[in-house]
Amino acid sequence: MVQYNFKKITVVPSGKDFIDIILSRTQRQTPTVVHKGYPISRLREFYMRKVKFTQQNFHEKLSAIIDEFPRLDDIHPFYGDLLHVLYNKDHYKLALGQVNTARNIVGKIAKDYVRLLKYGDSLYRCKSLKVAALGRMCTVLKRISPSLAYLEQIRQHMARLPSIDPNTRTILICGYPNVGKSSFMNKITRADVDVQPYAFTTKSLFVGHTDYKYLRYQVIDTPGILDRPFEDRNIIEMCSITALAHLKAAVLFFLDVSGSCGYSIEQQTALFHSIKSLFMNKPLIVVCNKIDLQPLEGLSEEDMKFVMEMKTEAIKTVLAQGGDSNDEEVLLTMSTMTDEGVIAVKNAACERLLNQRVEIKMKSKKINDCLNRFHVAIPKPRDTKERPPCIPPAVLEARAKANEEKGKRKLEKDLEEENGGAGVYSANLRKHYILADEEWKEDIMPEILDGHNVYDFVDPDILLRLEELEREEGLHLEANVDEEDFEMDGKELTEEERQLLAEIRRKKNLLIQEHRMKKSTAESRPIVPRKFDKDKKYTSERMGRELSALGIDPSKAIDRARSRSVTRRGRKRERSLGREGEEGEAMDIDDELSNKKLRTRSRSRSRSKSRPPGEVTPGEGFKDSAQKLKAIKIAKKSVKVRNKAARKGEADRVIPNLKPKHLFSGKRSIGKTTRR
Repeated sequence: MVQYNFKKITVVPSGKDFIDIILSRTQRQTPTVVHKGYPISRLREFYMRKVKFTQQNFHEKLSAIIDEFPRLDDIHPFYGDLLHVLYNKDHYKLALGQVNTARNIVGKIAKDYVRLLKYGDSLYRCKSLKVAALGRMCTVLKRISPSLAYLEQIRQHMARLPSIDPNTRTILICGYPNVGKSSFMNKITRADVDVQPYAFTTKSLFVGHTDYKYLRYQVIDTPGILDRPFEDRNIIEMCSITALAHLKAAVLFFLDVSGSCGYSIEQQTALFHSIKSLFMNKPLIVVCNKIDLQPLEGLSEEDMKFVMEMKTEAIKTVLAQGGDSNDEEVLLTMSTMTDEGVIAVKNAACERLLNQRVEIKMKSKKINDCLNRFHVAIPKPRDTKERPPCIPPAVLEARAKANEEKGKRKLEKDLEEENGGAGVYSANLRKHYILADEEWKEDIMPEILDGHNVYDFVDPDILLRLEELEREEGLHLEANVDEEDFEMDGKELTEEERQLLAEIRRKKNLLIQEHRMKKSTAESRPIVPRKFDKDKKYTSERMGRELSALGIDPSKAIDRARSRSVTRRGRKRERSLGREGEEGEAMDIDDELSNKKLRTRSRSRSRSKSRPPGEVTPGEGFKDSAQKLKAIKIAKKSVKVRNKAARKGEADRVIPNLKPKHLFSGKRSIGKTTRR
């Protein structure tokens, strides 16, 4: 059995991608380093290898394209004509011929330039010849770019073609458009063909499979055919004609007796007579579809006459094959809407096809070859005594016992039917439990949580207690509602109670105000806006007068205010506050600074001071400044020689181990890489 699977054809790259693939492979898989000091023989060999390798890759890729695409003369005539209908045989052969010509030209170019490279007298001459050879090869590939693009489109379309085996058991469905061919196929196979109430919904061949008598049958749904001259038919109709012409199949000609397809019975009969030459030597069945809309008995005499003509032609095909003329087998009725007669049509077609294939095989010479191999041996009787087969009594008893048990035992299905059927009867799975006591089977299984039986912790009076709690909660809610309704109204209080209430409220307000005053720290105070002192009322003189009135010496505060800049915006670093004679920093008038900033400034006061290099700070380990200066001098002297020689020191960036270049550069050769 030959299988035609066009999905395995390799993708055909475009001209530009083809060149990129070949040249990158040449670059990766051939040596790349060459020096002018090499002997001329080595230089010639280097560039000859590149030209030969490139030509070999071009040859392999182009040969794969030519070999994988099917040759129309070598494949089955059905696929040959189908490809001709879809893609035009001449264009297809021309594209493959151009690819073959390009392959030969590339081979000739490589051969010529390899001959020239043998006489190259310098590195430059050899390199120029190599560049010219590869350039000419790429030019040849660019010229066949349209053919490569055309072959890629054909490959994509062929990959979508159905996988049809021309030699297997096949049922072919044909007829006018919209007569119910796809609906019938969906009924008898798993194929999901699109069904719509308009003509030419099916635009290509569709394949499904069905079973009959443990044999697999191939069902092909063809596009609709119109009754017109052969030259006027389009590609969609020609697909159906090709299948009818070349496939050995049982043909089902569908006839819409209701006329809902848009074509009368007379037109459908004319189509039958125009293509009946394609039905020769094939089992033919005329199927009258849509009898739910129009029964066959209700047709007019004229339409019935056309139907009988088709029936007569179908009987002729049966007689031509040497069969019996059975009226019931050649004209069948059905309705895909109500499924009436669908299975009968399928069975009749499969049976007719099976009988024809068996007859053909019986008439062939193969049956004689098989019969010669068979020999049936019949032993001669030694006497006239009858010897019936002897079965031991123990076996007979065992069989009888097994039959009795089989008759007595009731299955769950029988019990279900006796007790009301599905949905009413539920099978009891516990009756098959193997327990010490049969009564235990119906016990309620405990629900276990964390190693404890949940039912042991369930209070049997829980519902009564829940009702009590709900009543108690209702009483509490009613009491709360009564309390919420009570308001402190002055009309209900005496004069003395009113005075006490007023005193309580006044004292409460005082407490709130005190709390707010305590809470108003530097962070929570509002920021004074820039335009606060427009008229220059708040001057240092006024501040001095107010401080003098309070009995405080204002001189230091005024000096400090004048020495500080008015704004600090844009400064990256605060000025150090550790000046001499600045004990009055608590009198800082800049209230905008928060306590947090003050703490930060006081903490960094010692760090912001600049010290002489010889000053000793606690913890450095020096006795005095002289010892520290001496240590600094010795340290500078020790690194002087190393710095002068530009050696790396402990403060320099260090790369611990240098990678050996000969192991980690260049191309990786074939073999193990564990040593790396």
